[in-house]
Amino acid sequence: MTLPLNTTADASDPITLARYNMVEQQIRPWNVLDTDVLDLLSAVRREDFVPPAYRGMAFMDMEIPLSPVTEEAMRLGQCMLAPRVEARLLQDLQVRPTDRVLEIGAGSGYMAALLARRAEHVVTLEIVPDLVEFARENLLSAGIENAVVRQADGARDAVPDGPFDVIVLSGSVHEVPQHLLALLREGGRLAAITGDEPVMRATFVRRTSDRFATTYPWDTNTARLQGFPERSRFTF
Repeated sequence: MTLPLNTTADASDPITLARYNMVEQQIRPWNVLDTDVLDLLSAVRREDFVPPAYRGMAFMDMEIPLSPVTEEAMRLGQCMLAPRVEARLLQDLQVRPTDRVLEIGAGSGYMAALLARRAEHVVTLEIVPDLVEFARENLLSAGIENAVVRQADGARDAVPDGPFDVIVLSGSVHEVPQHLLALLREGGRLAAITGDEPVMRATFVRRTSDRFATTYPWDTNTARLQGFPERSRFTF
């Protein structure tokens, strides 16, 4: 379980205090109560996955741009999800130790690190070459050995590693991509943030045989994943 800060060393360490405040003031109030998830957020050093220019913002309730890593990431508007969104996705997916996981949008590798600490194996796809290397280096430094980062377009490229027990889209899309649903095995779960601003919805899909049950348990907003279809807009 997540323990309170109760030592002088804890209270005097700004990183430890900032991490504790992130969990207690941002994440737990957002109905993230799974103690395994809370412990994981304390164990995986989020600050080590943040671009150096934004390291001081690692525990803030915000999306962190990945633009210092590469100009292409800046052009595409790529960023790390806010901590509470990462935590809630992780909790609601109920990742198991035997699960094989596909992530679309590796970014800095942080979400892949969290998933890998709970799952058997993680494949994470990233479209920007410099971010592929950034994520790989971060995962290697964190000692994560069961996550593979691949350069690929999750909207178009074939994924030969399926089927998967869990699929996570680490960014928003207009609607759940049907080709990703086909990669879910029996009992598999997919999580995506769907819709358009100003309000998007966390969307969870569970596969049972050839049927897909969908729930929308909470709302949020986040940056777009690139390459996925947008809503058609008609003008007269």
